[in-house]
Amino acid sequence: MKWYHYPFYIFFRIWFYLMMGLPLIIFSPILIILTLKQSWYPTFFKVARIWASFVLYASGFIPLRKDGIFNKPKKSFMIIANHTSMLDIMLMLHSVKNPFVFVGKQELTKIPVFGYFYKRTCILVDRNNSKSRRKVFEQAKAKIDSGLSVCIFPEGGVPDDESIILDNFKDGAFRLAIEHKLPILPLVFPDNKKRFSYSFFSGSYGKTRSYILNQITTSDYSLNDKGVLRQEAHHHIFEKLNQTITQ
Repeated sequence: MKWYHYPFYIFFRIWFYLMMGLPLIIFSPILIILTLKQSWYPTFFKVARIWASFVLYASGFIPLRKDGIFNKPKKSFMIIANHTSMLDIMLMLHSVKNPFVFVGKQELTKIPVFGYFYKRTCILVDRNNSKSRRKVFEQAKAKIDSGLSVCIFPEGGVPDDESIILDNFKDGAFRLAIEHKLPILPLVFPDNKKRFSYSFFSGSYGKTRSYILNQITTSDYSLNDKGVLRQEAHHHIFEKLNQTITQ
């Protein structure tokens, strides 16, 4: 990379985090109130979707929903997608209208401003702590029982090796889906790694596509079949990534 590209990437990153943080600061009184009661979460979710769309457009990313717009109110799903970027959070919120909660890593709570609301509205997991992982299932059950969907990035994190198209999936999302008979809704984000990866001096403005794939029903699966279900979901997402990642 040429030396004169570095100022662009520094500005590119700073601008994105400003666009992410400033609306949260400005509207923090309203957002804090909406996190005080569980029954107000659907309203918080609507505001979060507006915030996500603002962050994407204001940062120069054009979200494009493919394969139709998913909207089935009053139905809970296990929502999954490939995970390569911070943009995955915004694009997921932009793409799915059904209120859902993220299951995400505890480290994101350290991000100023964003981390505060993330901690108050998401199910947090410390992947190195077995007690924390068990607690996730209890919290997810409560959310599902209240009519919400759950969103998990089943790779369990972003691979350090950016040449990996799709890492192996963990069992958690599929165990939860089977236990609660939740249909699995797979999404594919082929552009986010190119647009805003975790490598600081990289990225570009442009389109960020989201593909909503066919649902996978889980009613005929038992917990003994979670590995089969995991591989089926991985196959569908991997196949779509291979079709779209170079387009």
